[in-house]
Amino acid sequence: MTVSTENNTTDNQENPELDAVTLEHSEAGVPETDTSHPLQSGAPVRNDSPTFAEFGVREEVVRALTEAGIERTFAIQELTLPLALAGEDVIGQARTGTGKTLGFGVPLLQRLTSPGDGTPQALVVVPTRELCLQVTHDITDAGKHLGVRVESIYGGRPYEPQIAALRKGVDIVVGTPGRLLDLAEQRHLVLGKVGALVLDEADRMLDLGFLPDIERILRMVPDERHTMLFSATMPGPIITLARTFLHRPTHIRAEETDAGAIHERTRQFVYRAHSLDKIEVVARALQAEGRGLTMIFSRTKRTAQKVADDLSDRGFAVAAVHGDLGQGAREQSLRAFRSGKVDVLISTDVAARGIDIDDVTHVINFQCPEDDGTYVHRIGRTGRAGREGVAITLVDWDEEPRWKLISDTLGLDLPEPVETYSTSEHLYTDLGIPAGSTGRLPLAKRTRAGLDAEPEEDLGGRSRGRGKGRNRRRGGDADGPARTSAHTTDGEGGEQRRRTRRRRRGGVEVGQQAEQAAETSNAPSTAPSSRSDRPARQRRRRRSRGGADGAEARAEAPNTSETAPSAD
Repeated sequence: MTVSTENNTTDNQENPELDAVTLEHSEAGVPETDTSHPLQSGAPVRNDSPTFAEFGVREEVVRALTEAGIERTFAIQELTLPLALAGEDVIGQARTGTGKTLGFGVPLLQRLTSPGDGTPQALVVVPTRELCLQVTHDITDAGKHLGVRVESIYGGRPYEPQIAALRKGVDIVVGTPGRLLDLAEQRHLVLGKVGALVLDEADRMLDLGFLPDIERILRMVPDERHTMLFSATMPGPIITLARTFLHRPTHIRAEETDAGAIHERTRQFVYRAHSLDKIEVVARALQAEGRGLTMIFSRTKRTAQKVADDLSDRGFAVAAVHGDLGQGAREQSLRAFRSGKVDVLISTDVAARGIDIDDVTHVINFQCPEDDGTYVHRIGRTGRAGREGVAITLVDWDEEPRWKLISDTLGLDLPEPVETYSTSEHLYTDLGIPAGSTGRLPLAKRTRAGLDAEPEEDLGGRSRGRGKGRNRRRGGDADGPARTSAHTTDGEGGEQRRRTRRRRRGGVEVGQQAEQAAETSNAPSTAPSSRSDRPARQRRRRRSRGGADGAEARAEAPNTSETAPSAD
């Protein structure tokens, strides 16, 4: 363990053995009203770790944690709590799954004024919806005996329920930058009384381009506040952000002495596969002996959906999570995956942020990760809590330089992927695939209930179908749906906005012109007897030479001159 400040660094020479602990909770896909997923610890901690009670944590919070089976602190909590409970600004550097949520959640609950006046007293900013749900549930469960009102604010859901919750009164707000900024600018979210601010996974928010939004939010909260920033890495812009908006922060870095144990427990296979044969390779890998829950990662939303559709057609119980799905569909997929109704989840990197499920046995990288950090994040989904896992990475020919860089950076000693096809013998022996397996799951093994067995929550408003729409940053996370109106999710207002954006030509909309042209082609060629007999829109059409329209023009000219005022 290491505790460091800008001018001082203290190393603990004892190097006690610390196990990474994952808060196995309702990280994603669970409605706010669902209490069936209590806060739980995923692995044992050191028997000599201090308890929460020893740090002077409120009795109500200690009781809630004890009921969840959590008594002793994890590494990041042990280092963070003394400073955070004293009101000092903190920079916590630790990997995902090490208990950061309680590291900042307990101090927030400790400093709350209860009961409050309904104006938010604390704000937690997170990069994705799934992490937003995780943090909301964890803090809610830890503060259940305090009667704390915690509200999640994120894109993909209608504005109205979130606005109504804010008007009713909340104590802690957890949200994604885009939607938080929207509601704050519309004056539905009041930040003037925020006394504690948390930025969770700040490096990920930097990667997603949220840094300007974060800076705008930071300027909306009071200068006199308690600020905590948590990040797995500390790139330059995050350091600058910390120096600008934190007051003499203490930099805490908590790492386990066996930090590489997750990767040691995970068998890693890297294959050079042709893009047209990848789905066949994956279909066979999913029939490996002993395979349990499996996560498949892709770089793009379209690829994720295509893989999900292909595997579904081949008989596998699959679900997808990506930004082209509405929030209800995303939560439906995650609930089905957690409950075992589907055993294969295809996801993009952004959508998977905050999804921590203990029983994942296989991770498949359908596309080579962008960098070493993404690779570690992906394969870290398996081999958890002392279990063994399998990580399979498919590398295309043009991705080999990128993979070599990842291998060299992480010291994997796998610089050259093995050329592999769906019929390669070593694929079957490496993964334990039964001989004779094909690219389709046999009917006898199709025992999962499937995605349709999990009802989709009705979120209200318009639901975005899969594969539709374009992502826009405001109002959601970077992998989320487009921004909607604060007061109109569908209906006449939305249709009116769409109509006004259509391209016009000569004052007539393009769609109307097409209809008029069709009507004209079917109409008789004889000109109308008078101007009043013709629809006004037809007069806008270009007149042809010598045709019916030309006759109309010649007929109209005398009438026009007769109505004109005389020169005399």
